[in-house]
Amino acid sequence: MTSAILDKQLLLAVQASIEAGQEIMKIYDSVDFGTELKKDDSPLTQADLESNKVIMSYLINTDIPIISEENKNLDFDQRKDWELCWMVDPLDGTKEFIKRNGEFTVNIALISNCKPILGVIYVPVSKELYLGNVAQNKSYKIVLNDSLSLPNDIFASEYLLETTTNSNQSVVRVVGSRSHMNEETENYIQHLKDDGKEVEIVSKGSSLKFCIVAEGKADIYPRVAPTMEWDTAAGHAICTAMGLKVTNWETGEDLKYNKENLLNPYFLVK
Repeated sequence: MTSAILDKQLLLAVQASIEAGQEIMKIYDSVDFGTELKKDDSPLTQADLESNKVIMSYLINTDIPIISEENKNLDFDQRKDWELCWMVDPLDGTKEFIKRNGEFTVNIALISNCKPILGVIYVPVSKELYLGNVAQNKSYKIVLNDSLSLPNDIFASEYLLETTTNSNQSVVRVVGSRSHMNEETENYIQHLKDDGKEVEIVSKGSSLKFCIVAEGKADIYPRVAPTMEWDTAAGHAICTAMGLKVTNWETGEDLKYNKENLLNPYFLVK
């Protein structure tokens, strides 16, 4: 795929994510939805479906097949020979949506031969847009204005994502939960402390965990809890374009996508 075509696909994913975010915000801003997570007619479900509908309307014209949380039951026999596919999470961060803390996202990635090559993460509440192009080793961050209009050139150098380096090498900033951490994560943190490191916990919801590592606001994101491929593909692309690795916790190999089982192994971002 040529550089020009990749740019075109990335722009399309950006436009889809922004419009999907608008649909989510219509529901988010208009309803006092309490904590109903499961009901088919809940605001969360409606926001998920409306976002997905918008994204599909954009991506369907690319003639590239789509794996989404909404069509996750596609048989592997249908998928196994796909060289390219889109990976979509129309609303990542259900807890964040319900808590109304603004840390939910729209995630769109393009997968080529099991690897993410483009990624878009859009944060509807803050209007922050992250995008990554692995082939160019470039990621970008754009904060949209209230009209949600894109700049003329979203690939301009002024939008390049610049990572800030950790000035205190004795402190390791680990992405995790301040309120609850599972035993495996606690063991990993203890291992860092045993190596003489001071550990600072940095907390974020949804795929924003990838973004804060890509920006250099955290050093390591250990994930020893279940995630699906659509939860991680866009963030994986953005981090890879910044020179970071997203690796299988057990084997150290890069995460793979469009597997027979769409459940990710535990992983590490650093």
